[in-house]
Amino acid sequence: MEFVIGILLAGATLLAISLQRTYSNVPGKELKRRARAGDKLAQSLYKAVAYGHSLRTVLWFLVVIFAASFFVYVSRSTASWLGILASAFVIWVGFLWLPAQDATKVGMWLAARIAPILAWMLQYVHPVIDVITSFIRKHRPIRFHTGLYDKDDLLQIFEQQDVQADNRVDSASLEIAAHALTFADKNVEDILTPRRVVRAVSANEVVGPVLMTELHASGFSRFPVYEGKQDNLVGVLYLRDLVKAKSGGQISKIMHAQVCYVHEDQNLHEALQAILKTHQHLYVVVNSFEEYVGVVTIEDILEQIIGEQIVDEFDQYEDMRAVANIQAQKDHTSHHLTEDVAEEPTEVIE
Repeated sequence: MEFVIGILLAGATLLAISLQRTYSNVPGKELKRRARAGDKLAQSLYKAVAYGHSLRTVLWFLVVIFAASFFVYVSRSTASWLGILASAFVIWVGFLWLPAQDATKVGMWLAARIAPILAWMLQYVHPVIDVITSFIRKHRPIRFHTGLYDKDDLLQIFEQQDVQADNRVDSASLEIAAHALTFADKNVEDILTPRRVVRAVSANEVVGPVLMTELHASGFSRFPVYEGKQDNLVGVLYLRDLVKAKSGGQISKIMHAQVCYVHEDQNLHEALQAILKTHQHLYVVVNSFEEYVGVVTIEDILEQIIGEQIVDEFDQYEDMRAVANIQAQKDHTSHHLTEDVAEEPTEVIE
């Protein structure tokens, strides 16, 4: 009889450990989704899982109670050292020998059968456990590290999630999340449209069909406005305002007089915050010598977040930096050809 009682207590300990491991490996959100979809097993399990930390507390309490009862019973029936060995063996079997990560079919079956009993028990003990837990968190916060030390750890999780067989997060969402984490690592100088290819407009130019055609063909929808020298920027012209304007007036009458500047060394997060605060979608980029080196728009920054080019109806080229590089190479080649022609000796005819 004593042997049978010992076996029953050992079995109860293993059962409690199996339940604890099974419930700890069942994702609550996924279980809730399946339960709403009509999965009977998920519905049974979620009755207990819905209690969250109270369920974990009760399961650990059962493990401790059954393990302690088994130890006390064996120690009183035989010897203390034998009780220690027997208890250690049962705990080893429960936590180390049984599968360590995935919930087994047997564990899921047992958990589903025990769930109604646990749910009935938890509806009475949950309020008490909740009060105790709130008190502990309020007076002695317990912080557990997530295991994520920097952005690379989180990016690695995104990559792993993307290749999982049961992944329900589309690749586009994961890609946008990854770009959103890293876009602030870039500076304005990495994405600006170089001054070489920026189409600027004189404040004294007259509104008319010719100017409209030229600006539309440039591929831009916003233009810096200068007065006198092109470094003297006095406003920003929006193509939509030009479309609405009557012919004959000057650009200075329809431009936005406010000019906003951003340093080329600022990161994209800072630039985006400035754009959102000022509601100005085009910023003039300056270097350390306060020289005008290009422009950056809200679309340029959003492209870094979504990882794709934003091409509107006015865009003629997708990559204006590439256009600037090509133009620079052409200018460089033209400059050398001019020098070569100038250096050729002139033939003297006698």
